[in-house]
Amino acid sequence: MTPQSEQPDIRPLMAGFPTGVSVITAVAPDGEPWGMTCTSLCSVALNPPTLLVCLRQGSPTLQAVQGSGAFAVNLLHSQARATAELFASGVRERFDKVAWRTVGDIGGPHLHEAAHTIADCAVHEIQKVGDHAVVMGRVAAITQLQLQLPLMYGMRRYGFWTDTDEDRHLDYDFMS
Repeated sequence: MTPQSEQPDIRPLMAGFPTGVSVITAVAPDGEPWGMTCTSLCSVALNPPTLLVCLRQGSPTLQAVQGSGAFAVNLLHSQARATAELFASGVRERFDKVAWRTVGDIGGPHLHEAAHTIADCAVHEIQKVGDHAVVMGRVAAITQLQLQLPLMYGMRRYGFWTDTDEDRHLDYDFMS
């Protein structure tokens, strides 16, 4: 195994890989909601529908996911940068600062004003990998909310796609 000081820093590599922004939410067994901004999300399988998210070891959100056996993936729309930044910060009272609600028996809090689509998932498997946990969730429900463009993150900046009538293609436009 390579000593940590000799391992490459993959952050510049991943910064050059623009991706959508989500907030993973869960309700701890004591009833407290938790959530964190996450760009590590991918589809694993269509049948059964399964998503994969990577959450930092030791985070209260991961502990809530483990304790409840469920989570929600809130895909943020292009006007939800403030929500992404809030859930990436260390602010403990983040749920006091956003609109949210719980829906159904499986999943987590829905950030219904900041998300364009939400997937409620039941935990299928959790695997520790380094300083993170890979969490696979079986999708129990999808809620489509607002028809808006997704919030993106890359090159250490938030951005969004633009679609103009003249171009009829998607350009990647970053906001500072």
